[in-house]
Amino acid sequence: MDYKKYDIFSPMIFVLLVIIYLMFSEIAFHYHLHKLIGVDLYTIGVIFLGITFYILGLVLSNYFLKNKEITINTGKIDKIFSQRLVLSLVIIGILLQIVNLIYLGGIPLFSGYLKAHAATRIWLLSYLIFLPSINILIAKYDNKKYYLLFILGLLLFVSTGYRTTAMAIVISVLITTYYTKDLPWKYLILSIIAIFILLVVVGYIAVKSIEWQTWTSTPIELLFYRAGYTLQVLDHAAFLQGSTHGQLLYNTLMGFFKSSDPRVIVGSTTLGYAHSTTSTIFGPALLDFGLYAMLLQMIILGFIMNLIYKVQINVKSIFIGLYAILLAHLIIWIETGPTDLVVFLFYLISIIILIYAVTIKKVGNK
Repeated sequence: MDYKKYDIFSPMIFVLLVIIYLMFSEIAFHYHLHKLIGVDLYTIGVIFLGITFYILGLVLSNYFLKNKEITINTGKIDKIFSQRLVLSLVIIGILLQIVNLIYLGGIPLFSGYLKAHAATRIWLLSYLIFLPSINILIAKYDNKKYYLLFILGLLLFVSTGYRTTAMAIVISVLITTYYTKDLPWKYLILSIIAIFILLVVVGYIAVKSIEWQTWTSTPIELLFYRAGYTLQVLDHAAFLQGSTHGQLLYNTLMGFFKSSDPRVIVGSTTLGYAHSTTSTIFGPALLDFGLYAMLLQMIILGFIMNLIYKVQINVKSIFIGLYAILLAHLIIWIETGPTDLVVFLFYLISIIILIYAVTIKKVGNK
C-alpha cells in the first residue's frame, strides 16, 4: 500500500483526530472513570459545527488558491536561514533549557512543585527558538547527525514534565521527516506507536509525581480519563458562552508576562474553583465570546492551515518545518485549546515568512 497517495498529514487529519478523541471520551463515560458522567447532545452538536467550519476554511483556502501559481524567493530564504545560523539556534535552544533546569534546581517531571514553576521566561525563549529551528534544520539540510540534537532537545523538554511541548517536538519532527524522507510504511507506524507510548508515559509520570494527588489510575485509564474530563469541561463551557468576556484571549496574549495562566480562568469559570483546566480547541472561544467567535476561529484555522499546507507542498524548503509545527500544535489543541502565547507566536512568524518569501499569482483560467 502506497501511503503517500493518501497524505495522512494533510489538514484533514484534524477532523479524524477530533472524532477519535470523542471515541476516547465515550470510553471514559461508559466506564464512569473517576465519576465521569458524559456530556449533553448540544455540546456534541457544537463540536461538529466547529468541525464543519474548519472544513469550510479549507474549502475557502482552496478557492483562494484556484488558478494561482505559488513560487518562493530562494535567495531570500537561503540568505536568512543559512545552515550555520539554524544550527546555532538549535544549540542555543538546548543550552537555554539546560540553564532553565539548573535554575529550577531539579527535574520538574518528578516533582509537582518544580513543574508548577518550570514554565519560566527562559523556558519560553528556549522553546520558541528550539522547535522551529530543529524542524527547519531537518527540513532544509539532510544530515542524520541533526537527529541527535532532536533527541537531546526532546529529553530536556520531557524533563520539564509538560506533555504538550514534548508532543509538539516529536510530532512536528515526524511530520517534517514524513515530507522530506521516503519513510517506509512500517517506520511510520512504529513512529506513531512510539509517540503514543511517549504520550502515555510522560503524562502518567507527571501525574504520579504530583505530591498532593491521591487518586490512582493505570496509564491507559488516565489517557481515556483526560479525554472524558476535558470534554466535560467543554460541556460546561458550551452552556456558559461569553462568560469570561475576553479574559482568556487577553491572558493568553499577556498572561505570561503577568504570571497568570488562562487555563486557571477556564477552571474557575467552568468548575467553580481555581484549577488549571483544558477545554478542547472549542472551549476558550466559547467562554470568551460565544458560538460565533468559535466558528470564526475554526474557519480561520482551516484557511491558514490549508494555505501553508499548499505552500509547503509546492515549494517545500523551510515551509515543511513551519507547517509541521503548526499542525503539531493544532493536533495538541484538540485537548488543550488555544491558550498558549508561544503557539500564537509560531503562527505569526509563519505568516510573516509566508508574506516575505512567497509569491502567489494568478495564472489564468483553465
